[in-house]
Parts: sequence; structure tokens; C-alpha cells
Amino acid sequence: MEDTYKTLTTPSEEVLFKEKNSKFFGYAFPVSDETEIKDILEQIKKQHYSARHWCYAYQIGIKTKTYRANDDGEPNNSAGMPIFGQIQSFDLTNVLVIVVRYFGGVKLGVGGLVTAYKTTAQMALEVADIVEKTIDVHFLIRFDYKNMNKVMRVIKEKNINVVNQTLELDCLIEISCRLTQKEEIFNAFNQIFEVSIKEKED
Repeated sequence: MEDTYKTLTTPSEEVLFKEKNSKFFGYAFPVSDETEIKDILEQIKKQHYSARHWCYAYQIGIKTKTYRANDDGEPNNSAGMPIFGQIQSFDLTNVLVIVVRYFGGVKLGVGGLVTAYKTTAQMALEVADIVEKTIDVHFLIRFDYKNMNKVMRVIKEKNINVVNQTLELDCLIEISCRLTQKEEIFNAFNQIFEVSIKEKED
């Protein structure tokens, strides 16, 4: 079971690829949802308002991934899919790659377009800062104050990360652990009498 994923820490620098007078500007952004993607696309369109095409691809999600590839008026599958192919070959998620094209008067043909969009996307991802993150699971643990020591002992022994806690008569602690430790951590708390543990929904 995989419990890591790769994404970007910050937006990449702008890259430029030229082919037969056409200019291709490439960008890569870390994103977490479609609203963010829409905002970034609007910014890039404003920045390059006189360009001919704003093609892009993105992949979001960690446990279940969603992707989209958009040719924006270029011939079918000549832009969006080659860009998406680079996201896959860099093994990234929560990422948006945009390639803006200024037409230079000479047609490149489908093969030429595929190469140009693929190369520009690759260049944008090569200059981006890629980071590997762990896939974490969050649990909520409920117990009475009198069972505090038992719970704390497990947290200490297993070196578990406490996200936040409310310690009153009725205590609630939110913890996080890596996906691969999910079962082990769940069982450790589940077998303590008078302590309830459940996975926190996203």
C-alpha cells in the first residue's frame, strides 16, 4: 500500500518553448480543488490575453484521483493529453499545468503540436519544486478523563502525532498517522476498555 504522494510546493517559474515562430509558455501550480484551478486559469488568460490557446491538464486527489485535459481549440488530444502525460510521468497529483500558445503563422501539424505541448509541460515540471508527502489518516479518540493515562501511553509509545485535543471530563483527541500504520494504530486504541476510536471523515 502506497502512503506517499508527490506534488509541488510552489508555482514553477515560467518556461518558454519555441517552434516555427509559435511560442509556448508553460506553468505548473500546486492546487487542491477545482475552484482554485478556475482562478489560476483566469489569471493566466488575463496575463496572456492576446494568445491563441490556453491548454491545460490537472490531476487532483490523493486516495481517489480526478483528472482533466483540455485542448482549448487545438486538434483533439494534441495538447491536453500530452500535458497530462507529463503529470503522470512525473507521478504528481494536486497539480495544474498550463501551456499558453501564441501562433507564429506556420502550422505545426498534430505531431508537432503533441511534441511542443509535451516538451513545454515537461520543462515547466522540471523547474518546479517537487516534494513527497505522506498520506495521513486522522482518528478521533473519545474517552473519560480517568482513562487519560492509558491513551497517552499509547500515543507516546507509538510516537503518534496529536492534531488537537479537548481534555475535560469527556476527552477528545484527534491524531494523525500514516496510511500504512492505520490498522495498527486503530487496534492499539480499540482494545483499550472504555476508549472509542473512529476515523475522521474528510
